[in-house]
Amino acid sequence: MEIKHSLLGSIIYLAMALYFLSVGTRLAGFKKLRHLFFAAGFAAAAGAWTLRWAQTGHIPMQTMVEVFLTLGMVVGPVSLFCQRFLKIRDTLALAGDGLLGVVILFPAGFIFAERPVPLPPALQSPLFGPHVAVYMLAYIVMAKAAFQATAGLFGRRAGRREREAYNLVRLGFPLLTAGLLLGSVWGKLAWGDWWGWDPKELWSLACWLVYAFYFHWRAFFGRRFLKINLSLAVVGLGCILCTLLWVNLSRLFIGLHNYAS
Repeated sequence: MEIKHSLLGSIIYLAMALYFLSVGTRLAGFKKLRHLFFAAGFAAAAGAWTLRWAQTGHIPMQTMVEVFLTLGMVVGPVSLFCQRFLKIRDTLALAGDGLLGVVILFPAGFIFAERPVPLPPALQSPLFGPHVAVYMLAYIVMAKAAFQATAGLFGRRAGRREREAYNLVRLGFPLLTAGLLLGSVWGKLAWGDWWGWDPKELWSLACWLVYAFYFHWRAFFGRRFLKINLSLAVVGLGCILCTLLWVNLSRLFIGLHNYAS
């Protein structure tokens, strides 16, 4: 664990503190204060992300610190979208958004190195931003789905949590699909092949297949097996974590996508 004494680190820690305050104020029943702290946390995360862009000279989605910083920023707009359009706005869900922001920014603030890395030629493509961005959005949406599913597995209102998790997965699945398709096109342009059987590609496909199975299971059985439905949403997030962390950091998986490590 390494504390960052830079301006970037200070802003990341500020964002974490504000997200954490949004959790406490929401649980305490201070709704307006929660919104204020959460919005301020998002603004701080966006400020850190913008600063990182200025430092590196390219969109900051390459190294692990940049990936988690991007994820921490994306929590804000995803939360707002889910409140307004999916009507997921109860106390637990809103407190969970703030907690998600804290947990996601923790690796950016305390674990991964801040040192900028030059963008390799393969990433100097117009597809770099869209490809990574849709995956970042998908990962946050699926993390929210897993949070709601976990609340349904171990708390009350399992039926309501299952519906919310399902709606979130329906939102995130097209983003995962777009990420796969954009990656395939980019692979063809960069390496001359649509699919290279790279470890990152395989794990990304595994994530997609888990959620595809989830949809087929739910279409066939409906809501008769709520706990299985909820568990599949959690398993999907587990596969995403393997794709994001294990594949990038483990020496077992060496491939074309190891830029983030």
